[in-house]
Amino acid sequence: MDGAHLFILVGGAIGIGCILIGLVAARIGTPVLLVFMVLGMLAGEDGPGGIQFDDFRMTYLLGSLALVIILLEGGLKTTRPMLRSAGVAGALLATLGVAVTAGIVAVAVKWLSGASWTVAFLIGALVSPTDAAAVAAVLRARTTAVPERLIAVLEVESGFNDPMAVFLTLTLTEALVAPTGLSPLSGGVMFLWEMGGGAALGLAGGVVLAWLLARVKAEASLRPVLLLAGGFALFGAAQMLHASGFLAVYCAGIVVRARLGGAAEGTELAFEAFAWIAQIGLFVLLGLLVTPHHLPPFLAGAGLVALALMLVGRPVAAALCLRPLGYRWGEIGFAGWVGLRGAVPIYLAIVPVLSGVPEGGRIFAAVFVIVLLSLGVQGWTIAPAARLFGFRR
Repeated sequence: MDGAHLFILVGGAIGIGCILIGLVAARIGTPVLLVFMVLGMLAGEDGPGGIQFDDFRMTYLLGSLALVIILLEGGLKTTRPMLRSAGVAGALLATLGVAVTAGIVAVAVKWLSGASWTVAFLIGALVSPTDAAAVAAVLRARTTAVPERLIAVLEVESGFNDPMAVFLTLTLTEALVAPTGLSPLSGGVMFLWEMGGGAALGLAGGVVLAWLLARVKAEASLRPVLLLAGGFALFGAAQMLHASGFLAVYCAGIVVRARLGGAAEGTELAFEAFAWIAQIGLFVLLGLLVTPHHLPPFLAGAGLVALALMLVGRPVAAALCLRPLGYRWGEIGFAGWVGLRGAVPIYLAIVPVLSGVPEGGRIFAAVFVIVLLSLGVQGWTIAPAARLFGFRR
């Protein structure tokens, strides 16, 4: 019992520390989510906390739950005007943009490390999606007049791009574990079902959840709990059917918001609190999972890959997707810079470890370094970048 009490004490203290330090960090322009991750590292075995934690399975489970909450909250905040103005651009960035980014990063990994093309493309796929929590946190704290349609593009992209990254990660991981197990035809069918099945389940699930919220006579405080439970059930059902649970949850949130309108405001407010708890827990947990003294050998190589991602991969993807739709070069430049990586790449990097990929541990460490650099460099320079691309205070 003492151990349980100590766990609760430490968890509460870490939570209070995250909030207080995060508030101070936000005032001086430090990315809040980066602070949460660093606090998790300090609480780990190499830090003063000394907590030994290396349970990848538990992290995958808890990470899945946290991402369901974050994406469901993102869906609740996605309105019809946002989809009308940014749906096509966000969808292009979430599919073609992810593929282009993964390919450019793969070339950099292959050239710098000499890894096999499969491993190189796997690392590219892992770091290709932007992170919904990181992007939302940065955009909500912005101090520059970024156009609303561009904000909508970035938020819609971060909600839609997980299925593409998950598909590439699973396909390439399977290619490393069982090279003859996946044909191009089966891979194409898998991708179509991942995207189409996830969207269909999400739309249907959103209709059901909206109906329940409108018809079930329950206290206002129970409505967010009902939606949260429904989101978990929808994610689990989609994943069991090998469709994208993340896309299903995001689409369900959009449908609930569209059907309930203003009646969803109380639920949306509760989900903002849920999402903050999920973000704090997820980033602290990922920081706790990594062993810092294992990272130095990867700093140089992963740092160069991070530069290729930030300076070439993401900007090229943004230009290819947004320029044909009439976006200005300043908007494209800002979209290329603000595509922060966060918890999702690290969460996906657990998949090769759990699947028994021989290089799984090295891939996880490299991805962690790339994410740290993305959060640190890009997160710290959002305001100067916005002014550089023509968006004034």
